Amino acid sequence: MDLFEYQARDIFEKHGVPVLGGVIATTPEEARNGAAELLGRGGSPVVVVKAQVKTGGRGKAGGVKLARSADEAFERAEEILGLDIKGHVVRTVMIAEGAAIAQEFYFSLLLDRANRTYLAMCSVEGGMEIEQLAVERPEALAKVAVDPRVGIDAAKAAEIVAAAGFEVEIGAKVAPVLVKLWDVYKGEDATLVEVNPLVLTEGGDIVALDGKVTLDENAEFRHADHAELEDAAAADPLEAKAKAAGLNYVKLDGSVGIIGNGAGLVMSTLDVVAYAGESHGGVKPANFLDIGGGASAEIMAAGLDVILGDAQVKSVFVNVFGGITACDAVANGIVKALEILGDAATKPLVVRLDGNNVVEGRRILTEAAHPLVTLVDTMDGAADKAAELANA
Repeated sequence: MDLFEYQARDIFEKHGVPVLGGVIATTPEEARNGAAELLGRGGSPVVVVKAQVKTGGRGKAGGVKLARSADEAFERAEEILGLDIKGHVVRTVMIAEGAAIAQEFYFSLLLDRANRTYLAMCSVEGGMEIEQLAVERPEALAKVAVDPRVGIDAAKAAEIVAAAGFEVEIGAKVAPVLVKLWDVYKGEDATLVEVNPLVLTEGGDIVALDGKVTLDENAEFRHADHAELEDAAAADPLEAKAKAAGLNYVKLDGSVGIIGNGAGLVMSTLDVVAYAGESHGGVKPANFLDIGGGASAEIMAAGLDVILGDAQVKSVFVNVFGGITACDAVANGIVKALEILGDAATKPLVVRLDGNNVVEGRRILTEAAHPLVTLVDTMDGAADKAAELANA
């Protein structure tokens, strides 16, 4: 789950990372009140009105503007709210304290899946697109592996700032902040913590001026408060419905609905449907839906309900390999699920069963003789039939 900048700022503050004051606003009036509050503190003579969208390039798109008074903040917010930035409509702005910047740096900590560790990246050249820096001047971006068992302690922080080429005096100020950012990464179960820019102010302070945080949704059970950080307004309604039902579902842009048990099987199903679709008008999978090992009637019904609610879906491919949950239980689940859904089930289902108790499972579906269900023995054959029905 990607966070908005203001959410990252709040989490940074919670873990002791130095940040500037900031308030959020959804209307120009709220922006004016927030700016008046920040300017009234007597710190900076300016505030920054910043679009809150989960994409880069806000500044170039006109989503970041200075204001020197509360009334000017009102005007800037009027200009930014409702702005479309790379397909993201601005519904919220953050009014942030301004900073007298002496130097800008870059730091990020992320999950390095390829090497099964964490990776810290740091540069004394912050503020610009880090991807551009990595391509044009890769030597300016230090990359330091971080052992998950140790994290970033004082010694590792010193190693990182040295590798990035910080002057000794400035590096001594930056290193403790990196330790705090590790606290954010570990404490919140993040997969990415990025600060660009991390700045040295004219007053000699190190401040995280802009942050990005991605949280690991697999760790939600440890963080009840993370549910409040979700952007419900931007969530796909079908994905939200599936999540509420405890289903592992991802919406795709296709017309063949997919239900399978096990992530590996579902991924393979997506591939065979895409391949089969090339012969039937180029139809593609409409979703990823893994119902897991327990394909009960209720779980199957919930999965079908989500998929059938997608107007793009023209057919459904149920691909199940019986293991711990035998094929006869899955077949009974499909039959009962169709009974539960009743008239809501209107699109053809192609079912392929294999594995434990497959003969009994196929017998149950054959005897049920539901008009929407077509039973196919092989995975490739079932994918082809589902693609054919979707194209028809």
